[in-house]
Amino acid sequence: MRAVLVGEGMLELSGGNGQWKLGYGGDTLNTAIHLARAGVPTAYLTALGDDPFSADLRRQWADEGLDCSLILTDHRRAPGLYAITTDTAGERAFTYWRDDSAARQLMSCDGIGEALSVAARADLLAFSLITLAILPPASRDALLALARQVRARGGKVAFDGNYRARLWHDAHEARRAAEAAIACCDIGLPTLDDEIAMGHAEGAAEVAARWRALGCAETVVKLGAGGCLLPDGRLIAPTERLRPVDTSGAGDAFNAGYLAARLRGASLHAAATAGHRLAGWTIMRPGAIPARRA
Repeated sequence: MRAVLVGEGMLELSGGNGQWKLGYGGDTLNTAIHLARAGVPTAYLTALGDDPFSADLRRQWADEGLDCSLILTDHRRAPGLYAITTDTAGERAFTYWRDDSAARQLMSCDGIGEALSVAARADLLAFSLITLAILPPASRDALLALARQVRARGGKVAFDGNYRARLWHDAHEARRAAEAAIACCDIGLPTLDDEIAMGHAEGAAEVAARWRALGCAETVVKLGAGGCLLPDGRLIAPTERLRPVDTSGAGDAFNAGYLAARLRGASLHAAATAGHRLAGWTIMRPGAIPARRA
């Protein structure tokens, strides 16, 4: 497999107004599915339960073309759940029920040793700060060790500094975890708003310089509707201004478009344009991972 994404896929409630729709989502899961849709052989490393909801998630993800062979089973736990609400501008807010989800115990599941051995041979390993947030400290260390293995074998590691304050004791804990991950990655995908919220930086150039100093050579700073800042200092704006229906998953879609293009040898500019294109398609449709036919 060319790509392995690590994280948590959850059940998703969207729609509201008494008409809630059950789907699925999760930052690295969204990216993984977009990669699979783009034809990149992609596996998802996570844990689910043995309940009917978990079985349905496995089936739906496989139908998307995702390799589910690295999805382990925790017989005592079930998937996490979150609900999305959006305002009139399409900006979203989340409510989570994930404190005891199966994915949090990924590194303790039966079969994890074999799964990590398979993942270590990937061309691309990708995870996020949310991935680190849901894992206990020892499991975070195991994931970073996997990242170092991938790099030692000649693969690339991508890291998204996706910050959710409620998942951390405080911003200092999140900053320390992020810095350890940045030092293990080749491609950095931070979002300026997240970096500001953690107290890391005040501007995109400062974010890029900080990530480079920590060891990440290819850092692309995401600026939302403002586009992105490339490692060479160019600011690449989206090709058109849109009125979003739902901004859920926009950054995850950008990551997938960018990474798929880079895996195929595209330039930084072409990869950023591909990322903007996929993010633009996503925000004009409801849900974190809209159906392909939507």
